[in-house]
Amino acid sequence: MKVMRSALVVGATGLVGFALVKLLCDSDEYAAVNVISRRPLDFSHPKLVVKLREFDEIADDDIEFAHEVFCCLGTTMKKAGSRQQFEKVDFEYPLTIAALAKNRGIGHFIVISAMGANEKSLAYYSRVKGKLEAELIQMDFPQLSIVRPSLITGERNEFRFGETVGAKALKAINPLLIGPMKKARSIPAQQIAMAMKVIAIHGKKQKLAVYLSDELMKMDMPAIEKEEPFAEEEIIFNWERLKEEEPPPVDGEVVFNRAKIKKMDKR
Repeated sequence: MKVMRSALVVGATGLVGFALVKLLCDSDEYAAVNVISRRPLDFSHPKLVVKLREFDEIADDDIEFAHEVFCCLGTTMKKAGSRQQFEKVDFEYPLTIAALAKNRGIGHFIVISAMGANEKSLAYYSRVKGKLEAELIQMDFPQLSIVRPSLITGERNEFRFGETVGAKALKAINPLLIGPMKKARSIPAQQIAMAMKVIAIHGKKQKLAVYLSDELMKMDMPAIEKEEPFAEEEIIFNWERLKEEEPPPVDGEVVFNRAKIKKMDKR
């Protein structure tokens, strides 16, 4: 019998996150899609439950048990307005969600990072992403999947001049990026969403896995042969009963103290 999954998505109003939510809701593999968002989604579905929360105020009981957490949080320096606000969205909030998810017994955390993420990078953006990855690894999830796309393309509600120019330039040179340079090709948000779903269901079954753009571009759900029904009566999945069950135990509670977050290098 097919296992009906549940998902928790944060960052669902962004380009990738919104595409992912729609994909999961339309998927036969998922029975429930829970979202934590600061503002409402322009989308509704019977499987979808949206909790409106400020990320500074998220508590333990805001985290529903799920098979995996999809973290699609991210912003730009221009939109954030300052390094402090940028680090809140791209560093502090993902760590907060991860700590609460680990304590809830969620075993798989899937996060969007960035190509070139490195905590020792000279580039500020890449350094923040690298430090996020390092902190998540230290949390010791049973399974951590890091997605490192290159420039993300798609129709945004907001205009980003730099990304728009970059996307057009990369579209022209993408065919020239071959061999090791394939990972620098731009990638559509819809494809990243598909890749994250594939990672959740059919990804590498290992403690830590990192996926680069060239690998993400090739990911698709495998074709599934239609199974013959094994009973005359329809099987009704009781999601409420599953939610009432005790979550699997965790090795140790993750105590997340915002005051103890290492200050980001201001170089």
